[in-house]
Amino acid sequence: MGPPVVHRCVSAGIGVVCLALLQGTAAGQASPAAVSLQPPALCAGSGPPGPAGRSFREAARRTAPAVVVVSATGVLALAEGAGGADLVDPLFPFVPGERSAPEPSSEPMPEAKVPFRTQGSGFIVREDGLVLTSAHVVHGARLLTVTLADRRTFDARLVGVDRLTDVAVLRIEATGLPVVCTGDARLLEMGDPVLAIGSPFGLAQSATQGVVSAVDRWLPGDAAVPYIQTDAALNPGSSGGPLLGQDGTVVAINAQIFSGSGGYQGLGFSIPIDVALRSLGQILAKGRAEHAVFGAVLQDLDQHLAQAFGLAAPDGALVCEVGRGSAAALAGLLPGDVILAVDDGPVLTPGDLYRRLDAAAPGATWRLALWRDRARRELRVTLDMVVSAPESTAAAVDMRPGAFGLKLHALEPARGRALNLDHGLVVDAATGAAAAAGLVRGDVLLAVNGTPLRDERQLDAAADAGPGVVALLVLRHGGRGFVPVRLR
Repeated sequence: MGPPVVHRCVSAGIGVVCLALLQGTAAGQASPAAVSLQPPALCAGSGPPGPAGRSFREAARRTAPAVVVVSATGVLALAEGAGGADLVDPLFPFVPGERSAPEPSSEPMPEAKVPFRTQGSGFIVREDGLVLTSAHVVHGARLLTVTLADRRTFDARLVGVDRLTDVAVLRIEATGLPVVCTGDARLLEMGDPVLAIGSPFGLAQSATQGVVSAVDRWLPGDAAVPYIQTDAALNPGSSGGPLLGQDGTVVAINAQIFSGSGGYQGLGFSIPIDVALRSLGQILAKGRAEHAVFGAVLQDLDQHLAQAFGLAAPDGALVCEVGRGSAAALAGLLPGDVILAVDDGPVLTPGDLYRRLDAAAPGATWRLALWRDRARRELRVTLDMVVSAPESTAAAVDMRPGAFGLKLHALEPARGRALNLDHGLVVDAATGAAAAAGLVRGDVLLAVNGTPLRDERQLDAAADAGPGVVALLVLRHGGRGFVPVRLR
């Protein structure tokens, strides 16, 4: 087995994308909507966790109604993949060893594009329909839906994303919704109990308990978020769900796992709620998030590296890469430099610099104290700005609700005998509403609205007679499940 890697905790899949649950939709992301709202206020009375050993029952009872399932459907290039998690079929998630990729075909996919549907979690922060989730859950989506704890499903509008902090804001047209109470992640300490709620592998309203393993955990290549590390079980589909302190307030958004298998191995990482709310505030005010950026990759020093560079102690942030044309490059920073201080504030680890960067405004000027060639030096750097906004819509495969979009053939008699079936239609290709619902090549359609399927004309009749949605009974990998297909 190879080395462990960081995985986004989303459930996805359809086609041969490398994510985890099943479903599908069409083109880029919705453009940010102009929404005049204020971010949620810190809940009065929020504070450190309660007495050790106290049950999370009341916290879960109070918060779970505001936790939602976020489904994002779209199209990705094969080269893009769809994240990092294993494919897990949400129709039949307990069939071991199976995947939701379509059966092989000699027919090439146009422009190597495949439909996908990811599924993650989220939570409501305003009773008029404002939802927070992870940006990677909605990446590349053309259609978004939010399913509430009471099973009502709404189309969602993307208000904005902050890819640097992995935060997305959605809006659904509903009022009087239950909301979470946000707390203060800065009060958390190692050993504090926490509760994660979400939809791992599509199992909505699932809670897992753990403790805070570490705070201010900066992951390699990710200088924007001081993650909260926890051993609460996070799995594909958990992304975007809340992490609760024992007082029941939301202290973080569950985002990533560190794993050699793609599943839970006791290392989960969550975005502190204060980071998420800062992104939310910018998105609501401007439709985008803006961050100061430095442009250098840093690593920790150990005693041996300190000795190699002529330092008495392993204190400082070692520069191992400088981005071309970045603020760090323009200031003259070089690989091998050790940053010792920023504006007279000591830098003992890269995290010290990242914390300052998180609070800095784009365009701010820093005075850096460096160690270079066994001597102390000083440089000035003017921070760049990076803007995070939804990508533009790009047409590829039509996945809007509408006609079924199915190319079918009758189940072959020999295969029917092997499956003990005397009817069914086999999917040769799925586009339009069928792809949006998650159907793929090789699926066998057995019934429409409970009526056995023997002829394609039955689908047209059901579409004409129905309320804009039909239920197809699908056979896949030996398992059966009903799939709703929205036609309008």
